[in-house]
Amino acid sequence: MTRLQAPPALQDGRVLARPPSIFTTALTLPEVRWALGALVLFFLGWGLQLGGAPELLWWAAYLACYGVGGWQQALSGLNALREKTLDVDLLMVVAAIAAASIGQVFDGALLIVIFATSGALEVIVTRRTADSVDSLLGLAPEQAELLHEDGSTSTVAGRDLEPGHRIIVRPGERIGGDGTVVEGVSEVDQQAITGESVPVTRGMGDEVLSGTVNGTGTLTVEITRPASESVISRIVTLVEEASGTKAKTQLFIEKVEQRYSLGVVVGTLLVLTVPMLFFAHTFEDALLRAIVFMIVASPCAVVLSTMPPLLASIANAGRHGVLVKSATVMETIGRSSVVAFDKTGTLTEGSPEVSAVEPGAGHGADQVLALAAAVERHSEHPLGRAVVQTATQRGLTLPEVDGFRALPGRGVTGSVSGRTVTVERAERGTSTTGTRVQVRCGDEVIGTILLVDRLRVDAPDAVRAVSRLTGSPAVLLTGDNASTAAAVAQRTGIGTVHHSLMPQDKVGIVDELSARGEHVLVVGDGINDAPALATAGTGVAMGRRGSDLALDTSDVIIVRDELGALENLVRLSRKARRYVIANLTIAATFIVTLVTLDLVATLPLGLAVAGHEGSTVLVALNGARLLRRSAWEG
Repeated sequence: MTRLQAPPALQDGRVLARPPSIFTTALTLPEVRWALGALVLFFLGWGLQLGGAPELLWWAAYLACYGVGGWQQALSGLNALREKTLDVDLLMVVAAIAAASIGQVFDGALLIVIFATSGALEVIVTRRTADSVDSLLGLAPEQAELLHEDGSTSTVAGRDLEPGHRIIVRPGERIGGDGTVVEGVSEVDQQAITGESVPVTRGMGDEVLSGTVNGTGTLTVEITRPASESVISRIVTLVEEASGTKAKTQLFIEKVEQRYSLGVVVGTLLVLTVPMLFFAHTFEDALLRAIVFMIVASPCAVVLSTMPPLLASIANAGRHGVLVKSATVMETIGRSSVVAFDKTGTLTEGSPEVSAVEPGAGHGADQVLALAAAVERHSEHPLGRAVVQTATQRGLTLPEVDGFRALPGRGVTGSVSGRTVTVERAERGTSTTGTRVQVRCGDEVIGTILLVDRLRVDAPDAVRAVSRLTGSPAVLLTGDNASTAAAVAQRTGIGTVHHSLMPQDKVGIVDELSARGEHVLVVGDGINDAPALATAGTGVAMGRRGSDLALDTSDVIIVRDELGALENLVRLSRKARRYVIANLTIAATFIVTLVTLDLVATLPLGLAVAGHEGSTVLVALNGARLLRRSAWEG
């Protein structure tokens, strides 16, 4: 078996780039700094108020919070006005100012902080995705060794490779472009691109992909696509298109914010002018009534009807190892009608294990395993490591090996006590569920070792649970071969299998399901899954094995790779949505009642504030119930 090693640096000494940490990214963004400043000033003002400090001090802190956290929303609202539209950002600022005008500066500052924080989180997610897309391009080597017709070679930039060019790919190097092998045999690790759990043999006439890792054999590759059309470039394009065109799923209140905002403004103007024009009210009386109207009609309670249940649900999920990136995502998870799983690294562990040792006549299983492990001990191939690990776990004594040699594209060989031992990978049969490795002493086959990609213990239960919950059979999306995919589907109870997929194929299937009206939830971990994660209604990444691109383009991260958390997450989202609807009903009832009283009678300012604040506190406390453990467990 060939020696596969992905070096930390490329041939030209360039280390593969990783996106900066989320904290580093956050602190470089002005939106985040403004939001943090507003939060600090809000807590400063609150602390001064509770501590009995002079009113001037805590008012100054709250007003500074208004300025730091609200200027961007105010500017956004004014820009919208110039475009002849009215959004809820401006209404929030006006409502906060109105609240301060009647002494409720705390409530206005809280509203400003909520909106500033929400906007900052959205900017962080967008920037992280962009950074990860940029870092993906680092998988493709910047340089390649170009082979000329006279047999000489020269180093060229990878971006300059054109169809027809031939490049030399030496052991351990990344392949510089998409092409076809014209000379040599080796095993190529394609897991990052296709999701295949073990390296694949590539020889004359076989296709190889840019950014994949060559084994110990030297390959001559004829380029078939320019760099701009390589698989990596297409993944980048797919992710960027999906991130840019994927419709923003809005919270319930955001769907009607334009009409609601306009209605409040028009209503306030009518309440101000009609009494003066037709009922001889003084300007002071009309202004007070208009202020009362804006306070009781402002969407503070509506916003807090939506956010606390969703934020409480996010916090609850976080305590159980699931990171949900926004309130919008938490609301939409519960709408999932079909779940699509990646195989390698998602339903499986992504690493092979020995499942059976089949000794030949006259030989024992331990003897076969010990001889194979003795030779494989000098190899870094994933299959070899699995054989050695199993032999070690069984406490077998491994004999010494002389003359170890890798057989590119085939296996490994060495001499044990004067006898040549060869461990050679056999082709997968159509009915096998794994990879078979033959062990030979001289010309005699002394046994066969079967290796499979280990299935996650919780995978079958998780698949069944989400299928029951959504009412639709789960779907498998994998780049692996048909027999392996079918075996995993059978063991997990998956109903529909799509195998041998490239990243763009996964996107196509997600698009087909979405076109049929399905809200697709995709679960994956690799670079090859990132386009589908970005395209899906909800993308869920596995946290421990997940690539940077998958983690950053996904909407949800299962930090501890516990697939069983999916069922609880969907249930929690549905429960949060029910709480949101209940809160909106409560808030709407209060608003309608108070507005009616203000229009048909004289609503005292104190009663208006009490009713408004009472509804706000009520819906906030109701939403906080989702912090309880029982909300997660069912």
